[in-house]
Amino acid sequence: MAPPHFFWAAGGLVALSLLTGCAGRRDAEQAGSGPAAAARPDSAGYPYTEADVRFMSAMIGHHSQAVVMAGWAATRGASGSVRTLAERIVNGQQDEIASMQQWLRDRGRPVPETTHGSGHQHHMPGMLTEAQMQQLAGARGPEFDRLFLTLMIQHHRGAVSMVNDLFGSRGAAQDETVFKFANDVHVDQSTEIARMERLLSALPGGERSS
Repeated sequence: MAPPHFFWAAGGLVALSLLTGCAGRRDAEQAGSGPAAAARPDSAGYPYTEADVRFMSAMIGHHSQAVVMAGWAATRGASGSVRTLAERIVNGQQDEIASMQQWLRDRGRPVPETTHGSGHQHHMPGMLTEAQMQQLAGARGPEFDRLFLTLMIQHHRGAVSMVNDLFGSRGAAQDETVFKFANDVHVDQSTEIARMERLLSALPGGERSS
């Protein structure tokens, strides 16, 4: 018969192996729980509807116009607070565009080209017309600040409206990625609307958007 200490040692090795295996699985799970996990191929197995596809496709164009608008702040003499806001919009919405494009690719759906600010899709809520884009592009300094805040509030309200329409569509937003993205858009852009309204009201002769 093996001595008692043998069984204690063997038992300790088994316990250590189990703990190590559990820790490895936890690390692997945590590594796959970040933002990149939402774009994994197996996420294509979640249910989605045509309303989800329309929303993600349309929001690519909607976001891309906002990126163009915000990109002008650095060269139009915008104030520091407006430039900071614009940089946040560019960085955040470029990342979201890439995520939406990947979501569509994973499901074999067409990926629309970005609009680069074109007003031909101004039928979407909040989208600026060509005339509005040209007006903003030609503004400088305090006038740019005023126009940018006014028009971006309009643009953000359109995005919030698109989210509300999605959540009101039967069976839509059940896909985990779509739900999280739409919810984030609603929260983030509603917060930014309030911030832009404060900035606008603080401008000389400023007024709150209607």
